[in-house]
Amino acid sequence: MLLSPAMALNDEKQGFSRRLRDRLKRAQAHAIGPAALAREFNLRYDGTPVTVQAVRKWLSGNALPSQDKIRALALWLEVSPQWLRYGDGEGASARALRQESPAYRADSAWLGKKYEALSDTHKKMIVELIIALLRLEGKR
Repeated sequence: MLLSPAMALNDEKQGFSRRLRDRLKRAQAHAIGPAALAREFNLRYDGTPVTVQAVRKWLSGNALPSQDKIRALALWLEVSPQWLRYGDGEGASARALRQESPAYRADSAWLGKKYEALSDTHKKMIVELIIALLRLEGKR
């Protein structure tokens, strides 16, 4: 029996959702809600932030993220983008993908950009945390 294109796309969305939820469980991030997942994703993604509604649709199997978002999710969850999207093989390791991906960087420019996007209250919290960590380091 041949599936209509709409049915095939719906199956792809449901499969992606199952794989995403499974990997979130393994990463012990499944217990947090869509708002926290959106926040965690946006911390790792160097593009336009996703909304809570978008994450809710991913988790419920009602939508598929764009390829760059799938790539960032795959890096975070340490699977291949191909597997996460289609369920095909594990493919390249997350470490190799992380090295080549502009969407997942932890360099100083990326970090500075994320810091500047914070509210003044959150910036103050970060500075206080860094000072506390430096004090702990100095006591060693």
